[in-house]
Formats: sequence, C-alpha cells, structure tokens
Amino acid sequence: MASHRKLRAAAVVCAAVVVTGPAPLAARAATAGQAAAVPPGAAALAPGAAALAPGAAVLAPSPSPDPFAGLTPDEIGERAVTATQSATSLRMTGKVVSEGQPLGIDFSVNDKDECTGLIKIKDGTAELRRLDHITYMKGDEDFWRASMASQGMPEPQITATLELIKDRWLKIAPGQAGSEDLGGVCDLKSLLADLDKDKEQRRGLTRGPDAKVGGTPVATLVKKKPGGETTTVSVSERGKTYILKMVKKGGKEPGAIVLSDYDKPVHVKAPPADETVDLSKLDGGAPA
Repeated sequence: MASHRKLRAAAVVCAAVVVTGPAPLAARAATAGQAAAVPPGAAALAPGAAALAPGAAVLAPSPSPDPFAGLTPDEIGERAVTATQSATSLRMTGKVVSEGQPLGIDFSVNDKDECTGLIKIKDGTAELRRLDHITYMKGDEDFWRASMASQGMPEPQITATLELIKDRWLKIAPGQAGSEDLGGVCDLKSLLADLDKDKEQRRGLTRGPDAKVGGTPVATLVKKKPGGETTTVSVSERGKTYILKMVKKGGKEPGAIVLSDYDKPVHVKAPPADETVDLSKLDGGAPA
C-alpha cells in the first residue's frame, strides 16, 4: 500500500542513524596508534625526605602506566574491536549526518534485539522501542512531517496520516513494512559486527594525546584520509578496552558518537495497547 511504502521510507531514515552512522564510523576508526612515552620528571618524595621550602613547586603525581605500552597500532585496534564486540549492551548518543540530513540519537541497545531511545530530525523528536520483535515508534508532529516530506509524501496525505498517529505509538509487527529496517537499529550483534568489516581501515593510523571521556582515561587513535577527512576514536585505558567515543570531521558524513553504559541492563516496556495504532490500519492516510 502507498502509505506503507512511505512510512517504511520514513523508518529507513531512522534506521540510517545507526546503520550508516556509528557502525561504519567505528569500523573506520577502531584502529591503533603508537604507544606514548611516559613524561619524565614525576617523582615522589621518599619517606623522611626534607620538607619543601615555602613557595617551592609541588611535583605532579606519577602518571598511571600506559596499558598499551609495547603494542603495535594494529594490536591496539584489534583489542578495541574485540572488546567492543563482546559487549552485551551499550548506549549510543550523539549527532551524525546521513545523506546530508543532520540526525541526533540517544539509544540503549542489548544483545536480545531490544532497544529504547530517541531520534531527532531537524526540530522533531521520536521515541523508539523494540521488544519481542515488535517495534513501537512515537514521534511529534515536526518529526513525522520532516520524515514523510523527505520521502516525497504529499501534504494532504501527511496531514491525514498525522491525524491517525497523533500522540500515539505506531506499532510495527514482524513482516510489516519497516520492521526489518528499524530492527537493524536494535540489532547489537549486527552493528558491532560492522566494526570488523574493513580491517584495512585500521592500518596507517597514529596515536594522539591521551584524554578523558566521561572521566575515564582514553587512548586517542587518529585516522587521516586525503581530502581532509579525519576520524578519531577514544579507547578506554581502564578495564575492558571498549571504544568510548568516535568523532569524524570532514567528508560527507561528519558526526560524533559517545558509547557508554556497557553491559548494563536495558529496560524496555511496551506502550499501553490503547495508545498504539497498528501499521496495517493505515492506507493512504485513512483507516484500512
């Protein structure tokens, strides 16, 4: 049905946030750099040493040992990818550009094909939930208008469709239009598998200055391409070598994604039945 095809196209826009954003970005950036040397001159006073004279400079504490010392760039990259792919859940937040369209995301996903989160397009926002292989999507008027207009839906049909789904959750069951595409947003294993699609992208990289992401020390890995495109990945220096941040500058699809809440439970609740409308009930903006 015409309406189904248009709504499916809108759903694909949402799926593109993750499928064409963070996953390939991570694949291009999950690489390694050279181990940074520990700066000299950080010494602790031995017991019984003379007290510092008034006004004397206080020495900085010794930095923590570099957990990646002695590893080649490829070895650090392999560790980062392997650790991240082992995650049972994570949260993705940030902004990306897909096909020239700025998109904002905030998703929590687990390895049971469940997810919950937000998508932002222009001034519109939609909430997405998926559990038991059923996708629920609730967008405000700005979101639906931007999504449907971008797919060429005529204004009368947009208006009629909005009346049917206003303040309600669109319920998309398995096999219905858009189910597979939106399910890709919540397929953690598939998303993380993309990290290892092109190992060639994890070669020829450098390691930048260490930094912090959310208070966690990270190794900064940089990939530069001809034309000015630069991708930077931050890899945790504590615990598992998870990828904590990905930033892409230049190119056609710049963006920044933060990965957090690794291995934490993802709580997803189905909306009340009386607040949902089944996709099969829509046909050209009118009840089936």
